[in-house]
Amino acid sequence: MQWRTFTVALLAQGAVAQGMMRFGCSQLTIERLDPLVNPGVVMSPHVHQVVGGNSFQASMNPSSHDLVANSTCTSCTFSEDFSNYWTAVMYFRARNGTYKRVPQFANVGLRAVGGITVYYIPPYDGKTNVTAFKEGFRMLVGDAALQTSSGMQRQLCHRCYTTADNAGVAGISGGAPCTGSDTQSFPPKPCDGGIRTTITFPTCWDGVNVDSPDHKSHVAYPRSGTFESVGECPSTHPVRLPQLMYEVMWDTSPFNDPDLWPEDGSQPFVWSTGDGKGYSQHGDYVFGWKGDSLQRALNARCNNAVCRELKTQTSEEAMRCANPQTAVEDVDGWLDHIPGMPEMK
Repeated sequence: MQWRTFTVALLAQGAVAQGMMRFGCSQLTIERLDPLVNPGVVMSPHVHQVVGGNSFQASMNPSSHDLVANSTCTSCTFSEDFSNYWTAVMYFRARNGTYKRVPQFANVGLRAVGGITVYYIPPYDGKTNVTAFKEGFRMLVGDAALQTSSGMQRQLCHRCYTTADNAGVAGISGGAPCTGSDTQSFPPKPCDGGIRTTITFPTCWDGVNVDSPDHKSHVAYPRSGTFESVGECPSTHPVRLPQLMYEVMWDTSPFNDPDLWPEDGSQPFVWSTGDGKGYSQHGDYVFGWKGDSLQRALNARCNNAVCRELKTQTSEEAMRCANPQTAVEDVDGWLDHIPGMPEMK
């Protein structure tokens, strides 16, 4: 299973065995909303796929929008997690110039309708504690406008699964995220088992601000070393956070026929930002755990989706939590352009 692969990779780096929360969140909605970057705007510039609490909407002002109180369900495994997690969407560009959304599939060992695999990871030394995110906390990683690898954070990457039946299986899928043959750009060749994107958030906080104008400045990566090596946080951001990480599994297998690819053999996938290179994938996060539930789970070093500190729901219950589009538009059919993107960049 993929979490075992990940754990083995960490052990190979000298880390001790420790628990990490890993759970599935089914699709809540796929639409053009972005309450973090474009608050209040219906039909934001590009399409996102969203999971988590069903109070997700165009405007989520932290002074008035309480995710826990306003949500009646969550598409995530833990029923006390009403947070929202979202990313860009992958499209396939056919040789004739039309576009089709690439479907998602559940990660190894999970049952879900598309969506995101979410990780909350305490330090890998098995003893250092972290501070859970606070009410109203939100952050963004990545840049939707990025068109080159320059300035791209190393914590965003793509993995090409080369076998159709073993995506994520230990010994086949590779080591820790963003290592080995993982790429910042889209993989240059067909991936029989699909493509996984990984998005890893900063792990140091200034201890004061739950947000910042760019949704990034209040958090930082370690000053030296890495989170994996329990690297020291900068003095400006001294509070150590859990490592929040997303994995998204994209089923590119329906589009692996070389006759569908561009005649020059170049890769045909495009982010919903209009980016055909792969550098603009990004992740947004709005915290919405009930009470101190996340802190208790982190202190207990809960493992995967099993945690006596938390309430869980069945996969069926999570999959039933879904929102209709706020502004209805076709994001799934064969389209002459990606919604919001009349021309591919």
